[in-house]
Order: sequence, then structure tokens, then C-alpha cells
Amino acid sequence: MMLPPLSFNAWLRHDLIWHALEGIDVSTVLEIGAGGGAMGARLAHRYSYVGIETDLESYALARNRIEETGLGRVLRGDLSALEAGAEFDLVCAFEVLEHIEHDDLALKEWCERIRPGGWLLLSVPAYQRRFGPSDREAGHYRRYDPMEMPRLLGASGFVEPRMWLYGFPLGYPLEWARGVIARWKRGTATMSDRTSASGRWLQPPEWFGGVTLLSTAPFRVLQRAFVDGPMGTGIVVRARRRA
Repeated sequence: MMLPPLSFNAWLRHDLIWHALEGIDVSTVLEIGAGGGAMGARLAHRYSYVGIETDLESYALARNRIEETGLGRVLRGDLSALEAGAEFDLVCAFEVLEHIEHDDLALKEWCERIRPGGWLLLSVPAYQRRFGPSDREAGHYRRYDPMEMPRLLGASGFVEPRMWLYGFPLGYPLEWARGVIARWKRGTATMSDRTSASGRWLQPPEWFGGVTLLSTAPFRVLQRAFVDGPMGTGIVVRARRRA
């Protein structure tokens, strides 16, 4: 079965997401903000998967890619769409937290959906000083400084944080290009509308998946030398819920 295409930037974080999943005990996964299901389809091949997505268009695409192929379930809505008391070994959210005004409250809600001792896996854009037009266009409230992440996670019920920076060097020109496009668009939509549309913005068509895969391959190898340093445009974060 052919997997859905990932964007250039999604391929850069893809390798670190799988690296973060190595060696941890996971069988059930909840993805918050599944978007069009490109990453969810990959997770659903390995784990018992549930995704939730608020945007109707993205939900329909994710459902077609995941649920209708028998790989997992996709629900439309927020956490209230889940069964009461449902818990998972892993809750993940990729490029989601920055869209939420009160991120500390969101993390506490997500923590309640993780079994004691289970795992949280996030990706977020790095460094508030890099906040720019593409962030505004996507509906971001903020970016994240790596030194601040342990404090935020600790206050929300998580321990053992691990972080990896991704996106050096390719992420920088990609971010610049998104900024140019965002300036040209000059959208006036609300934060909610921009957030809803962000999962569809600049996503590759099905036929373009091989291009993004092959063209990012050397950069995915190159960035491995820098994941523990300060350079990069995004952060992959793993933490454990207190037992």
C-alpha cells in the first residue's frame, strides 16, 4: 500500500519521530491534530491508532487514508470525541501545540489521556526569535525555545523530557520560502480559520510524494550530526507521564 506524501519539512522531522519511538513500550496511539493523515497512516501501520482532527476537509482526507483502508480510526473533533476515560500508551501531536493559546492547559488535558508511565511525543517550531510571517499565516501563537520546554512539560505532569532539533540546514530555506509565500498571501482570516487551514497549506499532492522523499534524503542524513545542538528550525520532544 502506498503511503500518503509528506511535505519537505515533515520528512525532516519524520526521522526524529521514529528515532524517539525506538526503545519505548507502545501499542496504542492517539494523534491529536491528525491533519490529512500522512503521518497517521505511517503510525497506523505499526500501532493501534486513533486520530482526531477538527478541520472537516482534513478529517475527510485522513479518514479516507486511514480508516477506510482498515488501518485505524479517525474521529472529527477534539478530545471530547473520545470515549470517556480512554487512555493510550502514546499521545502525539505534530505541529499542533503552537496553535493553542493556552498550551499549558492543553498539555494537562493531553496528559490525562496517557496511561500512567506512558508517553507524549510532540513536534513544535523552534525559537521564538524566528517567529515570522509563515507562523502568522499558519495561526501560530508562538514558537518554542528548547531551554523552556522542560519547565512547561514538568508543570503539566511530565518527566524525563528528551529533545532533538531538526531542520539544519534545509529547514532554513524552506522556512524562508514559506515566509515569502505568506507575505504574498497577506491573509485576513481569524486565528481559528488559519489553524484549521494550516494542515492543508503547502501540502504536496499525491503524485509529488516521491519528490519530497528523495530530495530530502541527503538532508535527513546530514541533520543527524546536529540534533543534539542548538541549530534547527523545529524540535521533536518526548516525555513520560508521571507514573
